[in-house]
Amino acid sequence: MLPVLALAGVSFAVGAIVGAHASVPASHALASKFVAAWARSDYGAMYSEIDASSQRGTTPTAFASAYRQALITATATHLQVVGKPSDQPEGIVAVPVRVHTSLFGTLALRFMLKVAAQNAGEGERIAWSRSLLFPGLLAEERLSRTTTLPRRATLLARDGTVLAEGSTSGVLGEQTRSSPLGELASAVIGAVGPVAPARRQALEAQGVEPDAIVGVSGLELAFDDRLRGTPGGELLAQSQREAGRGRVLASAVARPARALRSSISPSIQRAAVTALGGQLGGIVAMEPATGRILAVAGIGLNGLQPPGSTFKMITLSGVLQYGVANPRTTFQYASYSTLDGVRLNNANGENCGGTLELAFAVSCNSVFAPLGVKLGAARLVSTAERFGFNHDPGIAGAGESTLPVASAIQGELAVGSTAIGQGQVLATPLEMASVAATIADGGRRPLPTFDQASAPAPTVRAISAPVARTVRRLMTAVVRLGTGTAAAIPGVVVAGKTGTAELKTQCSSAGSEAGAHEESHTRGASEACQGTSSEASNTDAWFAAFAPALHPRVVVGVLLVKDGAGGTTAAPVARQVLEAGLQAGAH
Repeated sequence: MLPVLALAGVSFAVGAIVGAHASVPASHALASKFVAAWARSDYGAMYSEIDASSQRGTTPTAFASAYRQALITATATHLQVVGKPSDQPEGIVAVPVRVHTSLFGTLALRFMLKVAAQNAGEGERIAWSRSLLFPGLLAEERLSRTTTLPRRATLLARDGTVLAEGSTSGVLGEQTRSSPLGELASAVIGAVGPVAPARRQALEAQGVEPDAIVGVSGLELAFDDRLRGTPGGELLAQSQREAGRGRVLASAVARPARALRSSISPSIQRAAVTALGGQLGGIVAMEPATGRILAVAGIGLNGLQPPGSTFKMITLSGVLQYGVANPRTTFQYASYSTLDGVRLNNANGENCGGTLELAFAVSCNSVFAPLGVKLGAARLVSTAERFGFNHDPGIAGAGESTLPVASAIQGELAVGSTAIGQGQVLATPLEMASVAATIADGGRRPLPTFDQASAPAPTVRAISAPVARTVRRLMTAVVRLGTGTAAAIPGVVVAGKTGTAELKTQCSSAGSEAGAHEESHTRGASEACQGTSSEASNTDAWFAAFAPALHPRVVVGVLLVKDGAGGTTAAPVARQVLEAGLQAGAH
């Protein structure tokens, strides 16, 4: 008897379910299906449910684009169907929804859908019009929005003093806001100006009008989301027939942001800009342990140039990490090395060699180019990428430092040239400061940031702590007795690395010499290029350093474009910034 009762119960349940579905009007089921597809942004499914006449009036692409634009106008972030369809006069079916927006909060609205019968056997379809692009619109209404930004927030230095302040209303083109530091701060503050085309859609989705003034470079761009505050305005349903601003669907009050404290040190910023002077180049100073940027001058964030022998910090790290050599490994004295039949000369044709420590101190190409070959392209590129190459630096507007993938560095000459920072290697002063900071912080690469208040992001392990300590020791020898003596500070142990990157070469038949300075750049095994480094205008000068060497508080990356040798011109500039950082107690 029990099995029979159980079967009867199942039959009753199935019948109840079938009966429940049978009682839902077809118009309600269609309306629910259409709005559910809208809530999950399935515009193809929506398009398939509108009638033939409506489909003739719009393409699937235009249909989807119009719905996306409506959500951007409303600043919608999440869509929900929250109730059952209900019948309204004149054959309209209403479906209640909630629209969560970033600007207007959560809106409780209804889609008002006209369901029309089709030809026999075709069922019902949605009689579509543009008033169905957004819930709450009535016949012949269109969605629009008016918004305005509040007064832009004040930007502060790490000590709480003002870096930039004032309103941006009425600004034509790019312009720097007022600053007590004046021109000394312009390189790091950046500018405000009209919305760039690449950012227009994303900002419009946040309620920022295309004609608004926003951050376009420097700190103004990096902190734009936090400086511009929350827009205020109205979401409107405008009638095509009636003039006026339309029905208000929702409104919001503009809310200015609080003053924002950056990591910039006014004294170090002043020193960096003063040290750079009118020279084309860039400087970045930062805290090695946190990655907080203390100063930026010139093209410090986005100036991409071959880094020359500063890249040997990376090559040395790889050589030590993979056991290719150690500081006591000795090398034959020579004035050049030969790779793929091409000579790579040392600076001024000098003889150098001896221990790896000495070769690094005097930046010996005839040692480091062959060492790069022994290390190999794969391990060289992998080491560079752990130091931040081929990765977004995480600072808005900053350039990405790059080198080719290992498979694209073919032959001994290409690998050797890459190992000495030539070939197709490009870096910014920010990147080379980050490389030095990684060594200063025991092999952990900090992620650069301008944010003083937030906790630093987790570091990335680039090399082991013992290898970092060894590289640091060899970098102190560069300043103590090598190519970087001009960066020495009395009473302070400075660790650094010079670089002199050649910008052009004179090429002839194979077998001639290539390069006549710290680093040479060649075109391939079939050509040999005679360097023109005797011309200061043909070389970029680099220096990367930190101090004090054992307990680093400040790290500096310097690039001087077309300004000779790194040890001669860039090292003294770095020393000035390091001294300012030490005096400021920038820890």
